[in-house]
Amino acid sequence: MSKTLYVSDLDGTLLQPDARLSTRTVAMLNEAIAEGKLFTPATARTPATVASILASVNTSLPVIVMTGAALWDPRTGIYSRLRLFKPEDARRLIDVYIADNIPSFVYSLRDNMITIRHIGEMTPLQREFLAERRSSPYKHVEEGGVTRELDDIILLYSMLDNRRGEETYEKTRRLPGVRAQFYHDIYGDKTAILEAFSPEATKAKAMRALAESIGADKIVAFGDNVNDLPMMREADIAVAVDNAIDRVKEEADIVIGPNTDDSVAKFILDH
Repeated sequence: MSKTLYVSDLDGTLLQPDARLSTRTVAMLNEAIAEGKLFTPATARTPATVASILASVNTSLPVIVMTGAALWDPRTGIYSRLRLFKPEDARRLIDVYIADNIPSFVYSLRDNMITIRHIGEMTPLQREFLAERRSSPYKHVEEGGVTRELDDIILLYSMLDNRRGEETYEKTRRLPGVRAQFYHDIYGDKTAILEAFSPEATKAKAMRALAESIGADKIVAFGDNVNDLPMMREADIAVAVDNAIDRVKEEADIVIGPNTDDSVAKFILDH
């Protein structure tokens, strides 16, 4: 019997503009899951925000978090399939950020808990970002920079003005053992998001590994932005929401309605 895994990006794809699931989307997802359909999100977010977003969704599958750097089981809180930097690659990358005074959050995983450290001088936006996460039961904020313990680093995450973000991206994307990403998302067109991961940490690879582990022989992937393209290319059917950037819609097999119209949940329920 054929088994299809449905994998959706969150922000701009499954979520409403207020970064929440609508009640209609929750109801349709739960109806589809009750029928036996296999669904999970794939997101750049960490469990600190994913847990509350998915609280009403009855999925039994691990969630692809941190852009594929790990799977996270919302029922147990356990991480699996971690894809960390090699220590020497992390050191090389961090040295570039420090030399160029690029403020960045450094995420590690210790004892099944995300630890956040920071390098460089925080911008007001970064201070606000950190303040919102200090009380999270899923994250521990550690004061001070990164001078030791480079064997547990998952990712570097920065929000920068476009010029500095692009300059740093060009410097880091060719570093061995580093997969850099530069794009715009929830902070608007003037603030770039710069991320760096191990080359093994991708939504596409995590999605494929999850599909194989549950015996799914077909994958349908939904996205809206450039960081969803590798996952969509890996899928058997790539679906873009109507509000996706043009590049994503051009590469998609199917374009559905916008995220504001519960389009992903409708597609999964009716497919």
